[in-house]
Amino acid sequence: MSYISPNWNTSVMITIDTQNDFTLPNAPAQISGTTQILPKMKSLLEKYREIGLPIIHVIRLYKEDGSNVDICRKEAVEKGARIVAPYSDGAELVSEIRPLSYSSLDAHKLLKGEFQSVGENEWIMYKPRWGAFYHTDLEAFLKKRNIDTIVFSGCNFPNCPRTSIYEASERDFRVVMVADCMSQVYEKGIQEMRNIGVHVCVLNDVLSAI
Repeated sequence: MSYISPNWNTSVMITIDTQNDFTLPNAPAQISGTTQILPKMKSLLEKYREIGLPIIHVIRLYKEDGSNVDICRKEAVEKGARIVAPYSDGAELVSEIRPLSYSSLDAHKLLKGEFQSVGENEWIMYKPRWGAFYHTDLEAFLKKRNIDTIVFSGCNFPNCPRTSIYEASERDFRVVMVADCMSQVYEKGIQEMRNIGVHVCVLNDVLSAI
C-alpha cells in the first residue's frame, strides 16, 4: 500500500467539467446527478482552500465552428448546438464551486494551454478531450510543484473523470476518487477503480484525513 496510499499534504484537488452547460437544470448538455453533488464538492473545496492545498478546475471549451470538438459531439456543434462555447455563460464554472476571487474564463489563454489563476493556489485549465492529461501540460505543472496525489471530483464518472484517473495512474500519481463528490458513479466502476489502486472514499473520509 505504500505506493498507492494518498499523501494528503502533497495532494491537489481536481474538479472535472463542473460547468453550467453540463450541470444546471435544462442546460444543453446536462448530466443527471451533477447538481446534487455540488454541496459536497463545495465542502471539499472549502477545506482545500482553508489549508492552502492546490486546486485545479479542468474544463471543456467547444469552439462554435466545431474545430476542437470530440467526434461524438462534433456534428451537433457544427449544426449549431452551443455547448460550453468560449466566452459564454454556459462555459463558466457553476457558482457553487467558484472561489471568492473568481473571474470569467479567459478562453484565449485557456485554449492555448495556459493555466488561468482564479485564486490563491487555484487554477483553471482546458482539456481538449476526455482525459485531463491528453495534450495538456498538467503532468509537468503538478510535478513542478512536487504534487504526487490527485483527488478527483466532478462530472461525470464514466467519461472524463474515469479517463483522467487512468491517465493519472499511468503516470504513477497516487489517485483518490471521492465517490460522493462525483456524478454518475456506479458500483462496478468503483470496484474497477480499486482494482487499479485508486483510493476510493467519500467526503467525510477526506475531511478527516486532511
